[in-house]
Amino acid sequence: MALPALRPGGTTANATQRTTRQSPYKMRLVIDQIRGQRVNDALALLKFSKKHAAKQIEKTLLSAVANAEQSARKNNTSLDADTLVITRAVVNEGPKLKRFTPAAMGRATPMIKRTSHVEIVVAEAGK
Repeated sequence: MALPALRPGGTTANATQRTTRQSPYKMRLVIDQIRGQRVNDALALLKFSKKHAAKQIEKTLLSAVANAEQSARKNNTSLDADTLVITRAVVNEGPKLKRFTPAAMGRATPMIKRTSHVEIVVAEAGK
C-alpha cells in the first residue's frame, strides 16, 4: 500500500507511550496493520480489534492527533483531523521485568515480562 502524498510544510506531530506492559511482538502485529493509513481508518480498525494491544495503540494515536491539533492552534493554521495520515508507527522493546517462579526440587525458574515503547507520528496528507 502506497502512502498518500504529504502536504509540503504541513503539520506533523508525534506521541510516545513508554513501558507498556505488553510484549513488542504482540504490539507489532497490530501496529503493522495501521502504518500508512489515514487516522480515521486506523481508529476504526483499532476500535473493533480483539487484540489487547489495540487499546494501548489507540490511546497513543489519539494523543498524536491531539498534539497535532494543539500545534496547529499554536501556529494559527487550520487543521482538519480527517486529513491526518500515520507516517511512522514503531514499537520498540522496553525494559524487561525479571521475576522468578517456583520449580521442582526447591529451584526457581526465571520469568521475563516484556514491555514496549510505542511511537506514532502523524502528518497532514495533501489534498
